[in-house]
Amino acid sequence: MSLIDDYNRDGYVVVRNVLDADLIKEASNHVEWLMKKNPGRRPEQLWQDLIPNDPFWVRLVSDRRLLDVAQEFIGPDIALFASHYLCKPAGNGLPVLWHQDGSYWPLDPMNVTTIWLAVDDSTPENGCMRVIPGTQHLKLQQLKERKDVTNVLSSEIDSSFVDESKAVDIILKAGDLSVHHPNVIHGSNANTSPKRRCGLTIRYIPTTTRITVPWGCDFLLRGAAVPGINDYKPFPKYVGGDSQMAFRDCAQWQ
Repeated sequence: MSLIDDYNRDGYVVVRNVLDADLIKEASNHVEWLMKKNPGRRPEQLWQDLIPNDPFWVRLVSDRRLLDVAQEFIGPDIALFASHYLCKPAGNGLPVLWHQDGSYWPLDPMNVTTIWLAVDDSTPENGCMRVIPGTQHLKLQQLKERKDVTNVLSSEIDSSFVDESKAVDIILKAGDLSVHHPNVIHGSNANTSPKRRCGLTIRYIPTTTRITVPWGCDFLLRGAAVPGINDYKPFPKYVGGDSQMAFRDCAQWQ
């Protein structure tokens, strides 16, 4: 079966060995650098507001190998809507309660695909993503606030939509990725293991999808924009100094 067949059946698909070990090491270093630069944030909350002046982050999400995967799902004209490092530290990494991504997003239409890139090995022990296959056919539901349990998103889907007996663990090696549908129900457990679990979510949209509320990191990554739909930011330049992380290809971003 093809990637698309699996995706249409289950709402997600896994792709192995997409990025090389050197780039994944740089991504891991980037997470550590971001945490030092933003000591007031939990490592699970390295959000997209940090992207606009970060050339390494834009270099990573625009890697041709990732865009080639995204193109299989949304076509050749690709923009970034959002990206977020979700880094669960060893011992006390927070859970992500069951939810549908699209319930949070101001997109019209909801034509978007998420790549979840493993920066670390992701296993049941360190809180890997869990998906309930087939739930991409469920309409987007309004999520409920949930603050009695400390969790990354402070919300969850109504439990009547969740059958945990059908949940599948998405086990990935660093450099692997999963692709998932905006409607599929997914989440992840806390990380109580001695190993960090870090992943990078990347939300790609076709340039025909409108971002209806500013989200802060809209970049055209491949192909052509559609006039009147979105205004895209220029790529950030690498200027060096303490405000940006040096990386292997940084000279190409000056």
